[in-house]
Order: sequence, then C-alpha cells, then structure tokens
Amino acid sequence: MTKRIVVIAVVLWAMMHSLYAQNNDYVAYINKYKDIAIEQMNKYHIPASITLAQALLESGAGKSELARKSNNHFGIKCHSWEGDRTYHDDDEAGECFRVYKKVSDSYEDHSIFLSTGARYAFLFKFDQTDYISWARGLKRAGYATNPAYADKLINLIESYGLDRFDHGGRSVARYVGTHEPMLAHDLVYIITRPGDTMQGIADEFGISRRKLIRYNDQHKNYVPNKGDIIYLHRKYWRARKPYQQHVVREGESMHLISQMYGVRLARLYKMNDVEPATYAPMVGDIIRLR
Repeated sequence: MTKRIVVIAVVLWAMMHSLYAQNNDYVAYINKYKDIAIEQMNKYHIPASITLAQALLESGAGKSELARKSNNHFGIKCHSWEGDRTYHDDDEAGECFRVYKKVSDSYEDHSIFLSTGARYAFLFKFDQTDYISWARGLKRAGYATNPAYADKLINLIESYGLDRFDHGGRSVARYVGTHEPMLAHDLVYIITRPGDTMQGIADEFGISRRKLIRYNDQHKNYVPNKGDIIYLHRKYWRARKPYQQHVVREGESMHLISQMYGVRLARLYKMNDVEPATYAPMVGDIIRLR
C-alpha cells in the first residue's frame, strides 16, 4: 500500500465505517418507498425526487422516532390537524406533530400539504423535472428553518440519482455495482480499484464522464490510481465543521487535501492565497480549509 493510500485510509477510516450503514439505509428506504413517491407525483405533480429527498432527510431514512412511532416521514406539525398527535422537541420544546396509521398516509398528507398551501403555490409553476428550483423554492417558502435545507435536498437527489424517478424510473440499481458508495462530509464517494477508468465509473453510477472529471478536479485524460477518492457529485466551497485547517504531511498535494476534505481545489488555493502554477505544499505547511 502506497503512502498516498495510507494517508487517505487514516483520515477516512472511522467515517467510512460509521456512515456505511447509513448509506445502506438510504438505498433500502428509496427502494421501499419509491413507488409511493412516483404515485404521489402522478397524482399531485410534485417531483418524486423531492418527495423522497424530503422523506430521507426529515425521517433519517425512516429511523427517526417520529417516523418509527408515528409514521410521520416529513416532520409535518399539527396545524389544522384533527387526527392523532404526538409531541417532540423541534424548533421549540414540546411541539405537536401529526400521527398517521401508515406511512403511505404520511406521503399523501405531505402532497396535500404542499398542493393546498398558499405559500407553496408558486412551486407548481416549476417543471416537474426541475428539482433544483423545487428544492430552493421549498426553502424560500419556509418549509424548514435550516439555511442549508435546499442544498441538502439537492445533494441527496444527485447522490442517489433520485431525479430518475421524476421520469418514471423505478430503480436505484446504478448505485449498487462493483463499487460500494460511501459517505463522508455529507458527500458520496468511492475508492478506486485496479483497472478502474473514469468512463467505467461514470457508466456504473449513471453520471457523465465530463461531470465526474469536473467533480473531482481532474484533467480530461486522468486515469485513476488504486485508492483514489472519486466523488459522485460536487465538492464544497469549504470544509465541513469541525475541520478548520490541515497540517501537510509527506507526499500530500493540494489536490489530495481537497479530496480528503471534500473541498473544491480552486477554492482551496484561493482560501490560502497561493497560485496553482507555483505553489506546492511542504511538510508542516498549514492549509486553511474554511
């Protein structure tokens, strides 16, 4: 094993194992409820990708207490609700949430909630396949208080290929191939194996080769080495908390550091006020990540 691979393994080992099960939970959830989401889309014209992404996020892939005990997969509160109810701490202590007899009732109520709510009316002007406008519109309409809500929905949709359901697709099989997708920094990635090509990875995950090259800050003729990190969607402008800086170790490049922390390479150079053409990190250099 090369020093380069050892560096990656040391940094990501704990995260890969702690998040592996969560990733499998997401895939299982999608396969279990995709048909309901498509049915709701055909009935109410809400993108199935948006419905599934919201459900995954709000319910923790069906693992939250609200989802398990109350079949509430969208975190919908009791406003004007005459059915059963439960109480949980959310934005405030002891808030009231709706309780459903079965999960499909939660999906149906979510569709009704959006399609009849005046503040969400503008969303239905967007194309059914325009999940980006829908995600940003939901945040603008105040569906959730988290400022990153729209980005989280978009990341889920693009990471798991949920947009294929907006066209009536029925499977997430493209994410179950020879590589096991893993999650770190809220980004889905794989570790390359001997003989991998960018075209082969692109075909396996249903992503264009050009996008895959761009997502990973590589040149068009790049050939993966064993142990490379390959992200399946765009990296961030800065590292996720709690990562603030990185002390350069032997054999590390700016590109390797950008891959380790899921930060776009150009942004990493800019944050550190160095020129790509002239700067090469030395052992002991401190690289700003945020």
